[in-house]
Amino acid sequence: MTDAVLKYGDQELPLEVLDVTDGDRGLDISPLRSSLGLVTMDRGFGNTAESRSDVSYIDGEQGILRYRGYPIEQLAEQASFLEVAYLLQYGELPTASELDAYAQRITYHTMLREDMKNMFEAFPHRAHPMSILASATSALATYYPDALDPLDPESVDISARRLIAKTPTMIAWSYKYAVHQPYVYPDNDLDYSANFLKMMFSVPAEVYEPDPVVVKALNMLLILHADHGQNCSASAVRLVGSGHANIFSSIAAGIAALSGPLHGGANQAVLEMLSAIYESGDDIDTVIKRAKDKEDPFRLMGFGHRVYKNFDPRARIIKTAAEEVLEALGVDDPLLDLAMQLEEIALEDEYFVDRKLYPNVDFYSGIIYRAMGFPTDMFTVLFALGRLPGWIAQWRELAADPGARIFRPRQLYTGPAVRDMTPIDNR
Repeated sequence: MTDAVLKYGDQELPLEVLDVTDGDRGLDISPLRSSLGLVTMDRGFGNTAESRSDVSYIDGEQGILRYRGYPIEQLAEQASFLEVAYLLQYGELPTASELDAYAQRITYHTMLREDMKNMFEAFPHRAHPMSILASATSALATYYPDALDPLDPESVDISARRLIAKTPTMIAWSYKYAVHQPYVYPDNDLDYSANFLKMMFSVPAEVYEPDPVVVKALNMLLILHADHGQNCSASAVRLVGSGHANIFSSIAAGIAALSGPLHGGANQAVLEMLSAIYESGDDIDTVIKRAKDKEDPFRLMGFGHRVYKNFDPRARIIKTAAEEVLEALGVDDPLLDLAMQLEEIALEDEYFVDRKLYPNVDFYSGIIYRAMGFPTDMFTVLFALGRLPGWIAQWRELAADPGARIFRPRQLYTGPAVRDMTPIDNR
């Protein structure tokens, strides 16, 4: 049914209104250019839906996030990360037997090819982990060419499991190389989060037992980051996938997109900001005054969100977890103390409250990661590890959509009009 009409001069174009389960309905403008010779201008695609999706739902005004219909609060409290990965891949929560089978397939594919060590060791020791992870992920396509067809469901399943299984190992090995420690191989007796922590922090000379408090917190953090609609990195994954690139190349594009400080790098930027404040010796009142001063380039990182105009539901969950983790680990860190002071003032200050500049997920996640012992430059790869199932689910959704087209946005040309070239000797 046609529910809207666009008038342009003496022409009219009927536009179909598309129904949804929740949230904003959409206008199908696909006939706009062919009928009226017009395109739309939407900087940052803030009002543009490229496709329908079943993966996640966000209501920024109400502070709601759901994966496949399940509230994030319930999943973070009750589910394991692999349960959520299964949910995002296949649309439903697994039964106990389905989860066991899925977890086993993941667990027994966590090893990397031994010669991948040569690739890690080709990078400078100070290389950023996100750059290494993007390269290593793309390289997986060369090691596993048997399952690259994006239109073959079985190949997609195999490659998706390989990605989820091997990414923790790639991240841990990049860290071990950076700190000049021996690589630690996966331990099939441990669950997903505990195994990752062991590969990160154990050394051959000592017995390592993952702290259950840290394991639980990491599981929760990975779940909270697992998907977030058509954000920058998910859109990058889908854009590359729209050209039928293999899943490894597409996910590598998502990792590259996530690396920016306005996206996944925000939690690293939070800790760098806290370090700068601490080293400056400024008191909290001075910092808050600077943040309010439009003439001052200083900004408080980790406050406010592009989508959420209310409290980020993930931040509510992480705030509680941060308090529990810091107390359980007995962490004494001046940067964490500073962060808590900033949070307390910002939640009560009229300037921040009126502008809905609440602490977001990046503010709290950096605090917890630091308390767990992760170096600051690892924060964004931890974000990538959590977001991996969502990227894969978004990519799979596009690959399986019979109506999908290769992404090809338009531009409004504002350059010089046609002109003749002057020979180089006359310029």
